[in-house]
Order: sequence, then C-alpha cells, then structure tokens
Amino acid sequence: MRYLVTGSAGFIGTNLGLRLLREGHTVIGLDNYHSGTAANTAKLAAFAGFSFVEHDVTRPYDIPCDVICNLACPASPPHYQKDPVYTLRISVLGTLHALENAERHKARLLHASTSEIYGDPHVHPQDESYLGNVNSIGPRACYDEGKRAAETLCSDFVRLGRADARLVRIFNTYGPHMRGDDGRVVTNFLLQALAGKALTVYGDGQQTRSFCYIDDLVEGMLRVLALTHNPGPINLGNPNEFTMLELATAVNRVVGASSPLRFEPLPTDDPKQRKPDIAKARRLLVDWQPQVQLTEGLAKTLAYLKAEPIAHQA
Repeated sequence: MRYLVTGSAGFIGTNLGLRLLREGHTVIGLDNYHSGTAANTAKLAAFAGFSFVEHDVTRPYDIPCDVICNLACPASPPHYQKDPVYTLRISVLGTLHALENAERHKARLLHASTSEIYGDPHVHPQDESYLGNVNSIGPRACYDEGKRAAETLCSDFVRLGRADARLVRIFNTYGPHMRGDDGRVVTNFLLQALAGKALTVYGDGQQTRSFCYIDDLVEGMLRVLALTHNPGPINLGNPNEFTMLELATAVNRVVGASSPLRFEPLPTDDPKQRKPDIAKARRLLVDWQPQVQLTEGLAKTLAYLKAEPIAHQA
C-alpha cells in the first residue's frame, strides 16, 4: 500500500515508516524539520520504497495515497511551548489538511492524538470515556487543546461521511530515534546518567507515568488501521505505572551508574498521574498489549543512544 506519513522525520514517524518499509509498503514522508531530524529521514531514505517531501502541514497539499498517518506535531513540552501559536496551527490546520487529502483520495486516516487530552486527570486510570481536566489558558494548552480540537475535526469528518479517520490516544512512548534534546524524561535521564550528571527530577518525583516502548505502539497503530470498522478513540500505551523516582532508579541500574538526583520545581499543569486503561485496545486489537517492559526498553534505547550519538541530536 501507499502510505503518507506526516511528521515522518520525528520519533514515531521514523519508527512507523521503518516498519512499513520493511514490510514492503511505499512510504511518502512529509516534514519541515520543525522538530524532526534529517538523520531520521536518512534512515528511511535507505529504502527504495521511500520518498520525501519537505512541506509545512499548515499549508494544504495534494498527495495521492491509500493511508495517511497524521503524526506531524511537536510532542515534548520544550518543543511545543517554544512557539505555542505555531503548535496550535499544526494541530488544527495540519489535521484539517490531512483530512481533506484523505477525503480527496479516499484514503483511510490514522490520527496521532495524545494522553494529554485528559489533562491532569481526576479519573485514574484513564479510559476513552473520560472527558479530561485541561487548563485551556495554561502553558501546555497549545498542545492539549490543539490535540482536542484535532480530535473534533476527525470526529466531524467521520460523522459527515467525509473520511474514515481513526483516533489513537498515545501515552508516554520512548525508544530509538528520539531527539536527545526533546526534554522528555526517559531521554533526559538516560543521557544525564551516561554523562555522569545528576538526574533532573521535577517536584518530589512521586508523579507517575506509564512508559510504552515504540515497537509496541507501532504494532497497536497498525492494528487500529487494519480493523474493518472505525473503533472511535482508543488508548495505546503501557499500563504499568512508575513514579519518577522509580524510573530514575531503573535508569541508573540499566546504565550502571549511581547518578544523584537534582530536584526542580514542578512545571505548571504537569499531570500528577498518567496511566492508560487499555481494555478497549485489548478487546479490539486481537489481544494487543505491550510486550516490551521497562528494563528491556531502557536497555534498547540506551544501546541506540550509545551506537548513534549524533543521530539523536537536533
């Protein structure tokens, strides 16, 4: 099949593109390197089935395809807060243009939504029926509300019969091809431990996250696309929950380091708990569930960071 992957030079886009190319599909990558890297594109370009279009998704495009994977958007707080107006434009206009392209070419669309649409949740764990607790005027709102608006667009296109747009709500994911400066906790901790620096912990370190290895996420995304019906929003993530202090201990163990901790103030609106309820995914996606647990995933990510110290930089 012919896949169009927006945000192809990003972390998830690269891993998804590599999986599709290895399976023999044609992949067209679309990116403007706002937060993706040329090194990631080079990985994809090693395959004959890959072609690349440098383009800003806030502007319309017309690219024939069978499937669109709409992944274009900076996903880490330092990146999406750097230009919050542009982040919101990417989320809304980028999704609108992907939907219009899907409608034009009768392509199925997979939209990468996020657990951030749940905000700082009052319900734990979060299932797809939870409507969220989001601060619409906070520093994270450009991303949180942008992704919520993008879900609205996708849902309206589905209701109107204009496109088969499928929503996956992605919880914390990590693995190879992440940028070293993305500001997310797994890469922060691994690179700090490798450099012999203190691990930066925000707040008291008791806030929780659940960490999904990228291969498990990609498998779930492809299973959502393969369904014969549109399942509505579906959580994809690993339900095993860890505090930041537990993650720091795991990273030190995997790296073989004894890095101390440096505590910093908790960022505004940073969620206190984050854990997906994946009952819907388990039920619909042929018994899908994460296979790679934290210690193994950290070791795989560490191996990548050691093997390609330049590739994961901006």
